[in-house]
Parts: sequence; structure tokens; C-alpha cells
Amino acid sequence: MAMLARGTAAVIFDLDGVVTDTAAVHAAAWKRLFDGFLEEQATVSGLPVPPFDIDTDYRRYVDGRPRYDGVRSFLASRGITLPEGDPNDPPEAVTVQAVGDRKNRIFLEALERTGARPFPSTVELVHALVGSGIRVAVISASRNAEAVLDAAGLANLFPVRVDGVTARELGLPGKPDPAMLLEAARRLGVTPGQAVVVEDAMAGVQAGRDGGFLQIVGVDRTGRPDLLRGSGADVVVTDLAEIELDGRAPAGRPIDRLPDVADHLGEVSGRAYDKRLAVFLDYDGTLTPIVDDPAAALLPEATRAAIRDLASVVPVAVVSGRDLADVRRLVDLEGLWYAGSHGFDIVGPDGARHERAPDTLPSLDDAEHELRPLLERIPGARLERKRYAVTAHFRGVADDRIDDVEMAVASVAAANPDLRVTGGKKVLELRPDVAWDKGLAIRWLLETQGLDAPDVLPIYVGDDETDEDGFRALGRGGIGIVVRGESDDRTTRALFALGRPDDVPDLLDRLAAIGGAIPGGRSAAVR
Repeated sequence: MAMLARGTAAVIFDLDGVVTDTAAVHAAAWKRLFDGFLEEQATVSGLPVPPFDIDTDYRRYVDGRPRYDGVRSFLASRGITLPEGDPNDPPEAVTVQAVGDRKNRIFLEALERTGARPFPSTVELVHALVGSGIRVAVISASRNAEAVLDAAGLANLFPVRVDGVTARELGLPGKPDPAMLLEAARRLGVTPGQAVVVEDAMAGVQAGRDGGFLQIVGVDRTGRPDLLRGSGADVVVTDLAEIELDGRAPAGRPIDRLPDVADHLGEVSGRAYDKRLAVFLDYDGTLTPIVDDPAAALLPEATRAAIRDLASVVPVAVVSGRDLADVRRLVDLEGLWYAGSHGFDIVGPDGARHERAPDTLPSLDDAEHELRPLLERIPGARLERKRYAVTAHFRGVADDRIDDVEMAVASVAAANPDLRVTGGKKVLELRPDVAWDKGLAIRWLLETQGLDAPDVLPIYVGDDETDEDGFRALGRGGIGIVVRGESDDRTTRALFALGRPDDVPDLLDRLAAIGGAIPGGRSAAVR
């Protein structure tokens, strides 16, 4: 495992080979281009020319560089110099512009055929960084960066992008010059000494080193870490799952290996010493068992009483995938924060409403209208409309028809680019395609209520994949507790586990005792 440097305020990611698995597509496009070109040159000159070698030539001469720089660099290695030409050159012209444009057409054709696959561990790390308050950006020498991010379903992952289009507009030289990295840092509002660069190309690593960046992380996916280290990488990993954030790997640990929180309440109490608690609770699978009919997931009176007692001494929020009105009705307690639709719709104890993406409501309406008739053709499938989600339930669907549900949801998502597909326990949801989830909602609540302070210990109790965003948001300064269920084989960022929802009331009673024993109790907390 490797740690990000102390003092990291921002991380700048290269696109191809770091965020998306498109470096191989680029390499294949370059080989196809150059091998054809070199054969033509050999025919004209009568002299053999060594073909393009992906293992060495790609890394050394073209990887990470702007397209035309790559053409010049590689051909120079073969003793070939071409006139520059101009953008109006015909495809068959023998100029740097024409050869580079041929490569672009080859790449775009391949991208259309194969798409762009994101590296899950990179996406996971980006979300973890954002949840920890660390800024992120993506850079690419390619003018196709936007198309690649769109193809990978990552259009909204990075708030800052500096690519080949930006470089052309601003006249920025390409890597190994650090100009693009420096522009990304400027747009992030940080100095190079506060930013980490993540690169898989020798030219990009060199750019990070020459730009004076805090740390350069090399990603070696080809078995040659020495090349990245030799170019100036401080740390080399084979995958970003090896990067630890807040003392834990983003990927987490298997649920069945987590210690039971009932056996470690002393540790929880110790971490809470001289601190205020802030407790966040999921609903389905946490406060109530998972049931076939969500309407039947009623809150047990013992659990309601435990929540009421806990909320009398510490701030409590219920953060649910359910519609806001639904979860408020089911919990039926005053004095809490409620976050519905995975945090897109929040209401405080004072009744003040906070909505995250109201401009996406028309797209959700369209998706509901399109998806409903598709699901009606699949026995056991059911559509549920929430204010900020369109949910396809398939708990009652036969195994051989689940693919039909997935295809129906995917087709509607493709027709509504403002939405994205997310998953949970036997559900698929269409949600607004914006950077928001339970974790970011929890961070927002902590920040707006003055609870993002060293003297506050946030605790989140949840059970499924959507709750991982909440566990991630707590970082090293909080405690995530996962309620075991039918997903025991997955990994989690939680620190502790709990056997089942029936065990939750006792946990909440113990947390109330811990919170009530803290000097000042709730009087020290923001209501």
C-alpha cells in the first residue's frame, strides 16, 4: 500500500491509462498508423524500417504527448522528418498534420467500437478524495478527452479538466513540459507544492517532477515500474486500489472479516472521549429488515424509542434512498435531520428544505414514463418513483429475466444523459448524474451544522452498497458500522459490523449512553 503525501490539497489525474482503459486503444491506433506509414516509406525508399513497437516506442515517443508531437518524436527515432503541413491537408498527404489526423480517425473509430472502460479503483479513489475535501482534476494531451469521459460514463466526475483543446486555446506546450499540469493546479486554486500528480506515462511523470509538484504517483500497468521511477515517480503502484486514504484502502475489507461493534464498544467510547457525537442512520436494512414489499418495512417501536433517546443527547440524521416524505412518515420523530433520495432532498428539524438538483426533475419524469411500460412486461418487476430517483425493483423477478430489467434501465439511461444508473439490494436506480450521494450529503450536513470539527466523532450505520458513500465520507475521523445481511461477500469501508437490524436498538442505546456521558452532551452540539 502507498500513502498520499501529507498536506495533499488536490490530486491531478491523467486520463488515458489512469482513469480510463484507453491507453491500449491509443497504443493500438498508433501502431496501426505507423506500421502502415512505415511500409509506405519502405516501398518508396527501398530500405527496411523497423515497425512501431508498443512495448518500447509507445512509452518512449508518444504516450502522454500531444498527437503531433508524438508523430514528430517517433518518426525522428526512425530518421524521418516531415513537413508540418496544415489542417486542410488531405488524408493521404505526407505531413505531420495529415499523419496525426489519420491517427485520430483510427482512434475514434476504435473508441466507437469498443467504448471506454473506467478503472473502478480510480473512480473509487476520486470519490474518496472528494468526500475528504480534496480537490480533483483530470488532464489529457488528447483533444478527445471529453468524448472519452462521456463514453466511460464519467462526464461529471471531474470539476476541472485541462485537455488538448485547452492547450490549443491557451497555447500550452504538451508533456513533458509541465504547463498543462500547472494550469490544472491554477484552476483548482492550489500551488504545485499542494498537489499530487497521478500519471502512467514517462512524459507525464517528468512533467510532474519538473513542475515541482508535491508527489508524483506512477501507475504501472505494463510491468515496467523502473521506467516510471527513472522518470521521477515518487511512488509506483500497479493500480490505484493500492493507494491508502485516511489510513484505509478505498476498496475496504470483506464484511465477514470485520470485528463486531458489540465487542468493541470500549474502543468506540475511547474514540468518543471528550468529543461530541453526530449519528447518521440508513433506514432499509439498517433500522428495519429488508422485505419484499418496501411499504411493509415498518419501524419497530423499540427502534423508534432508541432513536428518540439518542436524538435527545446527540444530533441524529436519517439518510435514506427512500423518498423524503416516505422516510419522514415511517420514522415519525421530530428533532431529526432527514435526507431522502440518497441526500438529494434534505429537511432539517426546523423544516427548512434543501434540494440538490431540482433542474433534473423533468428528466426523471421522462425516465419514469419510458421505463414503466418496459418493466410491466417483466413479471415481478416493479417501478417506484421517488422525487430524485426512478427505481426498478427486481427482488421478485426470475433469475433468467434479471438481464431484461438491466437492459431496460440501461436503455432509458442512454436516452436521458442527465441521469445515471446506480445499484442497491435487488434494485437499479436512475438518479441525477451529478456528483452527489449519501456521503456528500453527510459531509454537507457536518459542514453546515458546524460538526466538521476535531471535537466531533461522526458515526454512520448502514447496510448496502449505497451506504459505502457514507462510510467513505467519514474518513479516518469517523466510524462506519455495517449491518450484515445478504451482502456478506462484498467489501466495505466500515470499521465495524453489526449482526442484523434487530441489534440496532441496543447499539443506539449504547451510543446514547456514550453521548450523554460527554461533558455538555447535546447542549454542546448544533441543533
